[in-house]
Amino acid sequence: METAVTKTGTEGKIWGGGNKPLSSSYGKLMMWFFILSDALTFSGFIAAYGFSRFKFIDSWPIADQVFNHFPFLHGVDAPMYYVAFMTFVLIFSSVTMVLAVDAGHQLKKQKVAVYMFLTIIGGIIFVGSQVWEWKNFIKGEYGAVETKGGQILQFLDKDGHRVALADFAASIPGSRVQHESKNGIWFSSEGDLPSYSIEEIKKGFAEHKDLLVRTQVLTEDGQKTVLSREASLAKLNKDGKLVVEGANLIHNEYGTRLFANFFFFITGFHGFHVFTGIIINVIIFFNVILGTYERRKSYEMVEKVGLYWHFVDLVWVFVFTFFYLV
Repeated sequence: METAVTKTGTEGKIWGGGNKPLSSSYGKLMMWFFILSDALTFSGFIAAYGFSRFKFIDSWPIADQVFNHFPFLHGVDAPMYYVAFMTFVLIFSSVTMVLAVDAGHQLKKQKVAVYMFLTIIGGIIFVGSQVWEWKNFIKGEYGAVETKGGQILQFLDKDGHRVALADFAASIPGSRVQHESKNGIWFSSEGDLPSYSIEEIKKGFAEHKDLLVRTQVLTEDGQKTVLSREASLAKLNKDGKLVVEGANLIHNEYGTRLFANFFFFITGFHGFHVFTGIIINVIIFFNVILGTYERRKSYEMVEKVGLYWHFVDLVWVFVFTFFYLV
């Protein structure tokens, strides 16, 4: 019995793409597959962030009140300024990468090297800025009190400005003992003790008559609720449980700990991508300097790493929009 074979074209090939399907080399095609899979991963992270924020909207921090630092401007309220600077630097590095790819198409080795170098510098500035943001986020600046229900109480003066715990905490004689693993619950060591005890905060707050408490509950205009003096005293004395300074995966002076978890995970995962891109760019840069691609008469490697770098920049635009701005 003869088997019928369907042939296409003169050579009878089922797939006629040859070595370059969609007019792309194997390397570029695989890079597109990687970018697609990575895009789905980041999409899942951002979607999870959105659902969590919607569920805990009343305790979710307002980004302008969290990311309001700027280097060498201690105490100056600069909401989102430094994050905007980081975004500009990363986008500018994407522009230099485009110029490097274009110079590669023209086989201009010197220009490729210059633009690759500028791209690397932009990436280093961005990663360094992320490290600085993490340091400030972890360390904190003002401190807060966590209630029995896990809510965060922050402290304001009569003009609505944040007040640090150090500015009003009272001094109560006596030393606090930190639990060690040998005598702690379930043989676990206690974390670093905060600078002040809850009793010192309560006493100092009572002595400073112009201080108020800001809760995590949102008002109709989307701002956190500021209690009256009497309500502030009652709330702090009744529900105040733990002094929180900075943020980690368990406690967070800015609001719900989920915010810190997503901040560390999403920005850290993106930062790892940028760091990886810097390493790859450095390798490609030295290959350009050594004339590897000039001898090949092709700068396709620059184009492939450029695809990755543009993807990293695009992901940050979405992270910046949904995590910081919305």
